[in-house]
Parts: sequence; C-alpha cells; structure tokens
Amino acid sequence: MSPTDTAPLIAYYGDDLTGSTDVMEALSSQGVDTVLFTAPPDDAQLARFRHCRAIGLAGTSRSESPAWMDRHLTPALAWLRERGAALCHYKTCSTFDSAPQVGSIGRALEIGRHLHDQGCVPIVVGAPQLRRYTAFGQLFAAAQGEVYRIDRHPIMSRHPVTPMHEADLRRHLAAQTDLDIGLIDLVTLASDELDARVEAARTRHAALLYDVMDSSSQAAVGRQLWRTRVPGGSFIVGSSGVEYALLAEWRRLGLIEATPSAASNNFFSNPGPVERIAVVSGSCSETTARQIRWAAGNGFEGIRVDAARLADDHQADAELDAAREQALAALAAKRSVIVYTALGPDNGLAKLSGEESAHAIGRCLGRLLRDLVSSQGLSRVVVAGGDTSSHAIQELGIQALTTCLPLPQTPGSPLCTAHSNDPAFDGLQIAFKGGQVGDDAYFGRIRDAELG
Repeated sequence: MSPTDTAPLIAYYGDDLTGSTDVMEALSSQGVDTVLFTAPPDDAQLARFRHCRAIGLAGTSRSESPAWMDRHLTPALAWLRERGAALCHYKTCSTFDSAPQVGSIGRALEIGRHLHDQGCVPIVVGAPQLRRYTAFGQLFAAAQGEVYRIDRHPIMSRHPVTPMHEADLRRHLAAQTDLDIGLIDLVTLASDELDARVEAARTRHAALLYDVMDSSSQAAVGRQLWRTRVPGGSFIVGSSGVEYALLAEWRRLGLIEATPSAASNNFFSNPGPVERIAVVSGSCSETTARQIRWAAGNGFEGIRVDAARLADDHQADAELDAAREQALAALAAKRSVIVYTALGPDNGLAKLSGEESAHAIGRCLGRLLRDLVSSQGLSRVVVAGGDTSSHAIQELGIQALTTCLPLPQTPGSPLCTAHSNDPAFDGLQIAFKGGQVGDDAYFGRIRDAELG
C-alpha cells in the first residue's frame, strides 16, 4: 500500500502480543476496522484486509535485547512506515516496564526516530480507560481497586524481569537512551497557549512526554498528536493511550463516526458460551495467580508444569507429554483446563536466566495448545502472559487477528478471531491476556463470553 487517500490512519508495532491486541480492541470497538498481523504479510494476506483503517504488527521486543531490536525491530518499523499511515506507533505496555538490556523502550525510540528522520517524538503512556495515569511525568497504575505510583505498585515493582523502580518516566528512560526528553504536563495542557508551548518544546527536545490524567487532558493530547504530525507519517511511542487520545480527536474532526462507548458492544455479536476451553499460562503475576485459583474452584482442571523443565531441551518433551495427557483426559470429560507454570511471582521462575529460557517456555506452551486444539476441535482458547503470548502464537500457525468480542470489564484483553491457512485454526476464538489484566473470574468470563 502506498500513501494515498485510502492509507491507514495509523500503523503500529506491539512490543508483545497482549499489548498488540489491546490496541486492536481500543480501535475496533470504536468502529475503526483493525487487523493485527503476526508477521509482515504477503500481498494476498494484506489485500484481504485492505478495508482496515488501522494495521498492527505483533512483536516480541518487550522481552528482547537492544541488539535484537537493531536486527528485527528496524525492518518491522520500516515495513509499517511503508503502509503510508498518518502515524506509526511503537506500542509499549501501559506500565512502561522495561530495562536497558531487556525491552528497551529507549532503544526503540532511537530506532523509530532515525527511520522517520524526526526531530521530536511524542510519548504518551497514560490511559485512564486502563486506570493508568501520568501526572508531572510520574506514572500511576491501579491494582485491586487501588492506584499506586508505579515504583510502589504491588505487581510491577516486583516484576521478575523488568521491575519498575522509578516512577518518573523521563528518569526511567534516561537509563535507556541519551536522547533529551521534555514534558508537557497537566498545567501546560490546560493552558490557553498550549500550541505555542508544544511548538517551543518540540524545538528543544528529541522526545516529548505528555501527561494524561482524565478525559480532558487525553483529548488535549490527542489534538496535539494529530496537529503535529508530519507528511509521510509521524512516529509515536507509548501505550494504547495513544489510540484512546487519537480516537477523541478523530471523532471531533469527523474522520470516524460518532459511536457509543465500547461497553455497548455496538459493532460485535456475542458468540455465546462454549462448553470447555483450554488455557495456557506462563504469567508470574499475582493477578493471574488469583485467576488460576478462581478457575480451579469453578470447573477448570488445573495442571501445573515445571517451567525449568520446559526451558531445558532435554526435559521439555517429557514435561509436555505429561501435561498433554492430563489435559486431554480433562477435555474428554468435558472440563475446561488451565496449564500453568507459576502461581505468582514467588515461584523461582525469575531464576531462569537468558532470553531463550522465557522464549522456550512460550513456545512449549504454544505447541501444547496447538495439540489440544487439533485433537479436541476446540473453538475457544486463552494464552496468559504477555511474553508467553508473543512466543506461543508462533506455534499456532495464525497469520492475523481481528476483534471478536471486546470485554469492557477487562479492557486490553479481548476475545479475538484467528485467521490462518490451517483450517483447524482459521476462525479460532482466542484471547491473549497480559499478566496484570482482568478480574479474578476472567477465564470463566472468556468461557462464557460474559461481558460483565
């Protein structure tokens, strides 16, 4: 696709799979047709979704090194730029967890800025829809009904790979890039001289972090993102707060139709409950641990697997065989199953070293899920854990995803429809859940297609 009147409004790269489906849900639930590819598609695959006004590419950079980004993120962002979209978004997690050597948002910022030959890159992280807020450059996030500064968040401050020990996002990024990062804070956003102040800041800084606290500040940020875009497409870094801000501006300008909120589910038909589902989880989050415990007490067969054995080439097959046998027996008995590697962060999983260990666990769980779908004819499944999802999907032969059903009570984790050349997986309903996403009954809600 070349830059034409039919070019997409936005193209985005998700740094993990669950983050990628988060953006897809935010856009599609507001009437913006969106497709998420799992790899750059061929011409035939791209043509199938030529009607889409947003194009996503699911990646794995959140769990990768800066050297990996240089080799793989660079061509991915270049491919997205070639789509001719008005904006190109590097999508981060809304908790912004990253580190200099793992999932470096700073390195991604540098790569995208260079590709677009862009003087100043906007950064937007706050997303009130997800209960993520930025105020005077500090990030806050909710957990179990309470809002915490991110460095005091009970989950993200203890993340096994990228714990957040700094709430000031500019200081956090300073450990990952030498680029100078400015701030448009809440006071500036409310100023009558906002445009002039933004223009002045853009000339002084290589990147510009925007606060987002509520619908008013979010709308002001959306206007700035769209106003300051450049011909050929601008590069933006941030969470799905980017899309939520832009939706308000696109609607104001009449670029998209005025629609009800996502909670009305106006664009989708509920597919209804299914008798059984299969879940695989590599998440270490306490949120997922509560969800697993809830599932075990509500009709799911819980099957624990040893993460260390899955990460060991010599032991993985035996561990998978044992889990597969138990899962098949439960599914044959018409029970849902959940195969998991951990119940929370205090499980020893963090002791596994190296990128490849985490990747191997995701691939193993993906192979197991593939076998369960193929042998049992399952129509609905779940993968829990952002990093796990990114690597598990590579085993499923899925080329693209679209939104099947948004879940307003757990935004960022929709039920998706898979598109595949393999008939066993084409049309499969699949949800990818980030570790900290969802209430305790999440897996039951997916099984029952329960909106709230």
